[in-house]
Amino acid sequence: MSTSFSSPELLTPPLANPVQDAVATAVREGLSCTPKWLPAWLFYDAEGSRLFERITTLPEYYPTRTERAIFAGYADGIIDTAIRTWQQTHPGRSGRLRILELGAGTATKTGILLDAAVRRQGQTEYLPIDVSESAMAEACASMERVQSGVIVSPQVANYVTDALEIPQHDGPTMALYIGSSIGNFDPEEAATILGNLRRQLQPGDTLLLGTDMVKDRRKLEAAYNDHDGVTEAFNLNLLRRINRDLRANFDLARYRHMAVWNEERSRIEMHLQSLRDQIVRIPALNASFQFAKGETIHTENSYKFTGSSIASLLHSASYAPVEQWTDEQRWFAVTLATPE
Repeated sequence: MSTSFSSPELLTPPLANPVQDAVATAVREGLSCTPKWLPAWLFYDAEGSRLFERITTLPEYYPTRTERAIFAGYADGIIDTAIRTWQQTHPGRSGRLRILELGAGTATKTGILLDAAVRRQGQTEYLPIDVSESAMAEACASMERVQSGVIVSPQVANYVTDALEIPQHDGPTMALYIGSSIGNFDPEEAATILGNLRRQLQPGDTLLLGTDMVKDRRKLEAAYNDHDGVTEAFNLNLLRRINRDLRANFDLARYRHMAVWNEERSRIEMHLQSLRDQIVRIPALNASFQFAKGETIHTENSYKFTGSSIASLLHSASYAPVEQWTDEQRWFAVTLATPE
């Protein structure tokens, strides 16, 4: 059982900025629970974003290259379908498609869709939204170097906790939530995120949703337990971030990375397991947290989908599916939907 307690000698000045305040709130809440947990958005400081980009290139990690191949094969069709969906709702009107992206990261795959939009209409606006300022800066710099005809309007925000501020537009908007990022959230949370986005979209706008599909357990677990240990470093970096932001004293050598398939809930679960009985002090919270040997912090879920669970998720957030594209093995699906 986990406990937290106040210690007068640990009193410190308040934290300096809203990001640290959000980290503090999340860590206090998650580590005070039984079982302990931490939200996945804490992964994405500068180092975490860099490590995740490395993960996407690993041989075991198939989702990124599979989704990229779908975009490479179907980008023109995706753009055409998004524009046609808007035109059916706004007959006789014209306007350039703009592309908005939640959790943009470094936007390496998005460039394929942006190229297709530029081919179709000469120019397009790109609105990336990401919690990581460093990843956003990298994405914008990359766009400026290689993406002619793309106007980039970035927004640094945590789209899970912050209200979205999407400027008005006189043409269609296609909102991307790709990379199976939606799989990091429980079904109710996922529906809330998509519902919040839907309220910012206009009739005829579209959502392009990337989802990793259920497949062989060995394939799934290997993707999160890579031979080079990059995913392990990514998971442990979460503790390093708490040490930095909240002046905690987590000893990373006393924790190990775990990633297992939970078939009943159709998800990969990532944990950090304590290798011994220990107490971790977090001065910025004026608190300490006790860990038993073998106890875990649940750090991430990655839900895997079927055709019916994709349809159920979209329906729960009030979207209607328009069209879907997959690879030949149906390892990954990209679904275009429109607000109902």
